[in-house]
Amino acid sequence: MRSSKYSKADPATTQQAALMWDIPGLLVAGVDEAGRGPLAGPVVAAAVILDDLQPIKGLADSKKLTALRREKLFDEICAKALCCSIAQASVEEIEQLNILQATLLAMRRAVEGLRLKPKLVQVDGNRLPVLDVRAEAIVQGDALVPAISAASILAKVTRDRWCAEYDLQFPQYGFAKHKGYGTAEHLAALQLHGACPQHRKTFRPVAEVLR
Repeated sequence: MRSSKYSKADPATTQQAALMWDIPGLLVAGVDEAGRGPLAGPVVAAAVILDDLQPIKGLADSKKLTALRREKLFDEICAKALCCSIAQASVEEIEQLNILQATLLAMRRAVEGLRLKPKLVQVDGNRLPVLDVRAEAIVQGDALVPAISAASILAKVTRDRWCAEYDLQFPQYGFAKHKGYGTAEHLAALQLHGACPQHRKTFRPVAEVLR
């Protein structure tokens, strides 16, 4: 099926899609994102086409891996994948478009940034970006499809690194620790210091501080 901004996964095609990564010679790109929920920073997406001749052990949903394991897999994925691409949508784009559309934009940029054009794009979740290739949405794809798992790792590590770097500029918020999520520590810092340039002003906890 062709991708659509509001396409949802069909249960029948989802089961089939989860197995298609195993077809020899088929260039399949896995796509996932990191950073939809936080109150600050860009949303990051990655697209990965794995190499059947260079398997990578231990691929899994990035949220189920330790930070150290993600870092090691990040380097291995970049070294062994046929190609990979990491893209993002900025805070300004999140505020202009909304977080869903900004996420889809980042995903599209990641796919378009691949050196090789895939025959099939498999996206974690139940929404699809607008693409000029066949695309399928797979709920819990980061646990089912290795290429999506790889993409989730690249996206998560990239965004975590962004948080660590931004923490150096604004240490009062604790970005390196909470990664921008609305923890009690983060909300308290917002109340005390107000919003910084990378806070998403359309997200309720930030908007309430700015009133």
